[in-house]
Amino acid sequence: MSKKRNPQALGRGLDAILKSPETDITAGDISGNFVAGAIAEVEISKIEANPFQPRTDFDEMMLRELSDSIKAQGVIQPVTIRKLGYDKYQLIAGERRFRASKMAGLKKIPAFIRVANDEQMLEMALIENVHRQDLNAIEVAISYQRLMDELNLTHEQLSEKVGKNRSTITNFIRLLKLPPTVQVSLRDGHISMGHARAMLSLEDEARQNRVLKMIIQKGLSVRQVEALVREMTNPTTKTKEVSSHKIPEKYRHIPDELSQMYGTKVNFKRNNNGVGNFVINFKSDDELERILMLLKK
Repeated sequence: MSKKRNPQALGRGLDAILKSPETDITAGDISGNFVAGAIAEVEISKIEANPFQPRTDFDEMMLRELSDSIKAQGVIQPVTIRKLGYDKYQLIAGERRFRASKMAGLKKIPAFIRVANDEQMLEMALIENVHRQDLNAIEVAISYQRLMDELNLTHEQLSEKVGKNRSTITNFIRLLKLPPTVQVSLRDGHISMGHARAMLSLEDEARQNRVLKMIIQKGLSVRQVEALVREMTNPTTKTKEVSSHKIPEKYRHIPDELSQMYGTKVNFKRNNNGVGNFVINFKSDDELERILMLLKK
């Protein structure tokens, strides 16, 4: 037997769709796959924020720029909302556009209306943000972890849902093992994800914080941090490496003498087996010609 249609929902366009029990989740099972499926101009005051929004930081200047663009051009891409009941909605995706539209003083915003349960809300909000917005690494990591916890997913299952390699998922989630000071520095852009990943090899929080301080104060590169971490985790190997390339006392004057002789900086390396090299620096073709003349004498 076919389902009886609501006669008021026939031939009345969007208004009928929005008011129909078939698209009002207060009159149906929200766990179903049906969607409202409409794009409409919805009053901003009737849309509540997404409690599952993974993004926590919104750049005020970028929001202001987007707001100015919306004032001039309008909202080009609709936000996505779900129906909570008749004339009541909740944001699923597009919070930057939503906030900027309110900032611009808009009363209505174009929105794609669908029905979603809480699990779908979290999943859609995360995937929308990961693929379309610049979440910082910590926000991405927290979002991945929340999806795994609340949906009971493995790293492999999560990678399939968000379209990322399993190793990428794992690398992000491992960042949550770092101490709060390091996570905050990563979130605020004081260090990169490469810096943070290098510090994961240091299980001692005190040493992680010490390395963090050195990165910020000295502007260390990721490679320098990786070398520093290797030294801290295996100092014996590093000591041997340094001692094996130590220049004997009787040769230490050579770089200075050669620098004076050629009027430029000269680097000198030698290992314990007597193998090494000189590097003579020059800044122009003229300087190179001068050095070549001296070498020929």
